[in-house]
Amino acid sequence: MDFSPDITERLARARADLRMGVPIVLDGGAVILAAETLTGARLAALRALGGDPVLAVTSWRAQTLKARAYDGDVARILLPGDASLAWVQSIADPADDLRAPMKGPLQTQREGGADLHRAAIALTKAARLMPAAIVLPIPDPANFAQTHNLTLVPADAAIDDALSPLDPIISARLPLSVSEAGRLHIFRPDDGAEEHYAVEIGKPDRSTPVLSRLHSACFTGDLLGSLKCDCGPQLRGALAQMGAEGAGVLLYLNQEGRGIGLANKMRAYSLQDQGFDTVEANHRLGFEDDERDFRIGAEILKRMGFSETRLLTNNPAKVARMESCGIAVVERVPLKVGENVHNHDYLATKAAKSGHLL
Repeated sequence: MDFSPDITERLARARADLRMGVPIVLDGGAVILAAETLTGARLAALRALGGDPVLAVTSWRAQTLKARAYDGDVARILLPGDASLAWVQSIADPADDLRAPMKGPLQTQREGGADLHRAAIALTKAARLMPAAIVLPIPDPANFAQTHNLTLVPADAAIDDALSPLDPIISARLPLSVSEAGRLHIFRPDDGAEEHYAVEIGKPDRSTPVLSRLHSACFTGDLLGSLKCDCGPQLRGALAQMGAEGAGVLLYLNQEGRGIGLANKMRAYSLQDQGFDTVEANHRLGFEDDERDFRIGAEILKRMGFSETRLLTNNPAKVARMESCGIAVVERVPLKVGENVHNHDYLATKAAKSGHLL
């Protein structure tokens, strides 16, 4: 019997290693370290290997840094010979951009391919770290990984966009204030990422469109009652409407901060305090406007036996994504709640830049 990890398990190890600051190796011939968890000792050890390490960042971050992204979506920034840990992290992290705007001039690589660098960025994103990584080409990746006891993963698997299968783990009755006929379902992805939940109200008829909502986790709004967003009121409003109708499914997806994680969301909030809107803040960090994967919600509905929905949302992208995944959206049900003086500009930006119908 073979006890060795398969590719899904290796990728899960790789994400965990990067979060702890441990290097990983890509089989295409590179060792990578996440810029966020890099230490001075490991930077020095990497330097001692020789070669020409680069700092891979997204084109959004490169745009802020005025660095050329010759590879389109990725920029490979050359590390100066005297580059310190503080230099690397100041390039990766926009926190002090306004205090120290002159970070260059930065030189970026133009020759050679960038697939390994894309894989490095994909892995840092999946690990909920800032999307920036040190990448150093190495000649014998398998031997290097074995010698240093590092996780070796295929680069193409790191950038594979396939949805990890979701397994139903358990469901149990859960009486709620909006309905005593509540039930909570737990779904776990095979790739070791966060679990996702489905809150079922009543006994929705599987043969008719179900009132549903794709709700992304928002620790600050859902739990703390933050006034910076409308997430908490939307969560409670959706459950209240399902309770009033007697049936519905709320999909609670663990994709905090539009998929960038709570730490990066707080970084974005800090940038918003400097005067940037929610989209600009994400871009300065190196993320897309929205990094969520709505396929997860569609897959859970299918696993629960639904094929049609009345979708509670103000976001047309959710409607389009559900339909592209085989869930027919027969009605978009507006959910306009929670606007206040603190989130007015945030909601206006979602409408203007992300197409939300507010």
